[in-house]
This record gives sequence, C-alpha cells and structure tokens, in this order.
Amino acid sequence: MKITIPYGKDKINLDIPEDNILDIVQGDDSFSGRDEKEIISRALADPIGSAPLSEIARGKTSACILASDITRPCPSYKFLPQLVEELNSGGITLSNIKVVLGLGIHRGHTDKEKRKLVGNYIFENTQVMDSDSKKAKLIGKTSNGTPVEIFEEVLNCDLLIATGNIEYHYFAGYSGGAKAVMPGVCTRNSIQANHSMMLDERAASGRSEDNPVRDDIEEAGKMAGIDFIFNVILDDNKNIIDAVAGKNNEAWLEGIKKYDMIYKREVDHPAEIVIASPGGYPKDINLYQSQKALENIKDIAKPGGAIILIASCSERFGEDVFEEWMSQAKDYGAISKRLKDRFVLGGHKAVAISRVISEKKVYLYSEFDRDATEKMGFEKLNNIQLYLNKAIEEDKGIKISIIPGGRFVKLKS
Repeated sequence: MKITIPYGKDKINLDIPEDNILDIVQGDDSFSGRDEKEIISRALADPIGSAPLSEIARGKTSACILASDITRPCPSYKFLPQLVEELNSGGITLSNIKVVLGLGIHRGHTDKEKRKLVGNYIFENTQVMDSDSKKAKLIGKTSNGTPVEIFEEVLNCDLLIATGNIEYHYFAGYSGGAKAVMPGVCTRNSIQANHSMMLDERAASGRSEDNPVRDDIEEAGKMAGIDFIFNVILDDNKNIIDAVAGKNNEAWLEGIKKYDMIYKREVDHPAEIVIASPGGYPKDINLYQSQKALENIKDIAKPGGAIILIASCSERFGEDVFEEWMSQAKDYGAISKRLKDRFVLGGHKAVAISRVISEKKVYLYSEFDRDATEKMGFEKLNNIQLYLNKAIEEDKGIKISIIPGGRFVKLKS
C-alpha cells in the first residue's frame, strides 16, 4: 500500500505491505469538498447564542479581531473578509478595524507573513499587527490566580472578536474559543501561570469540562470581554469543512461536538511501530509545535515500541527556553523534577517529550542533523522506507499504525 505523509511543504511517500498495516487514522473524507464560502456565510447567518455580528456592531465605532499566528493552520484569510463585511454592515469602518495576530510566546511576523495570514484585502485596508507582550495591561487575576495581562490594543476597542480553528490540544482539551485570548494575546507571565496547570491529570486532550487549564482560559476570555467568536474545523488538507459563530463559549462547545463527530478516533490494539506527522507546514515548522503530534499518538504504540515522528522543523526548536531544556530531555527523572520544583514555560514541552522518549524508542525524521537529534534523546532517521523494510524483514507479522495528520488517537478501554 502506498502511503503519503505530509512533511513541511512537501510529502514523504512510503510503500508498506497491507498485511503489516494495523490502522491508518485520518479524518472523515466525506466532509471534504464543501463550499467554504457557503460554510462561512451559513455560520455567520445563524450564530449560536448571539445576534448576528452586524447587529452587535451597531452603535460601536471600533472592533478588534484576534487571529492565529503562522504556527497555526487556521486559514484566517478565507473568513476575515466576511467578518469585516459584517462589521461594515453594522457601521464600523475599515479604518477602525484592527486584526491582532496572537503570538503567545512565538516569534513576530514579517509583513509578507502578515499579508499571507490575513489576505491582501485585509492587510491593505485594516490595521494588522502582532500582539506585543511589552505593551500589555493587567486586567485582573483568574480564580486560580493567573494574572491576565493582555496586549493593550486588544482592550482599546468597542467590540472584541476571537477567531481560530478547533482541534484537540494535548492539555487544554481543544483549541479555539477563548484560546485566542489566553495564550494568544497574553504575556509569558500569564501563559506560564496558565500552562503550569498542565501537570494536573485532568488537563488532557479532548477534555473540555473540569479541565483546569481550559477553565482558566475561559475565565480569562470572559475577563477580556469576548463579544463574538468564529471558529473553523479543517480537514487534513487545511480546507474548511465546518464552522461555528456566536457567543463564547456556547458556540465553541457546539464546535467541539462537531469536531468530535468528525475526528474522534479510537483503535483496538497498540502497534509495534507508529508513524506520525503533525500534518506538514505550518504544524511542523519547529519542534515546539511538532511535539503535539507526538503527544497525541504516544498511547497507541506498544510499551517499548517505536514511534517515527516525521516533522520538518525548518525553524528548529522554535523557542529559546524550550531549546535549553531539550538539552536535558534524555534524563526524564531529572528534567521532570526540575519542572515540578519550578514550572517554566517552554520547559513543559521538553518534559512532555522526555516522558515519551523514556517509554518508547522515538525516531525523528527532520532537518535536525544527527548530533542535534541524538543530544535531545531521539534517534536520527534518514531513510524511513529502509527502516521499515528492515523491520518487516526481521518480523513478518509486525504491525504498523499511521497517523498522517497527527490527530489525537486513544486506545479503546
């Protein structure tokens, strides 16, 4: 069987005997091919728990739309024009609409990247800017004590709209909704306090209720005063296959129901080898982002089994603190103790990787050289096909699971 795996902006082609394939976990293709403009229009015309955006805009003079940065797959340029049209219909002029790209702790964008993210029309006719943690304002603390420090430009508007895409998140449960605020436009200080709760066992992928990280995010969103959300669901080719709009978090909760219907996946048995990709660019732009795919599939590899993570990592680590912590990832005992003693944003990802490496043999097919790969505790893999051929030759009955989009997969209980 010929298998195609996304890798950066390219593809990796593999040939695996059908008898050796245990599972190929992908989304439901029957949802693909829908008219994206119609999906966007339908969601905006029938918002959940809210009046239409054009009505909400009436009497307001300014609006701020929160949009995803370049590390996210969300195709904001496809729906921003229709959101802006709704705002215009409500009386808010183009010059009084700003689009803020939520960086969290990620790097800033070039003008070329900003234009690509929002599209030519939005870039040329509205104010498009990166969030800036140096220009943040403390608006209070959540009940968990998280300081909510938000980019001041987000607060200086009459109407706040949060956008993004919904997918599983390995400790926040799901992306989307108020996540555009926290961590999107918050400071490192805020994000670190929020993410420190990931150590709680309730902070898990696919868990929206009684998840301390997600509950904290929702509280921050309420404090920021989100007036309207627009979230999309994407297929493996990053096409919009569904969308929700309206009040947060009612619309978001409806969105995650739709997402589960399409993407909730369970497998009957673990595999000796699991092959996974985050889904190509931009999800594998660096190791910081690619780690999510590793976390999503770790439980379907047998104890002592092998995982092959196919991730370009063209921008290497993606975050300085994470890079420093990854130098200790070989020693899970030491690095996990370090994080428990003092939670550090960036260190949390290194500890998550270290835990998987301590339990499974993890191969990394990436742009990292052998020295850098092995220093992190991965095994460097230069030829995936050769590795698989040898594994199958040694064990004719070996079973392999493939997750081309790095989707969250769990074993049936």
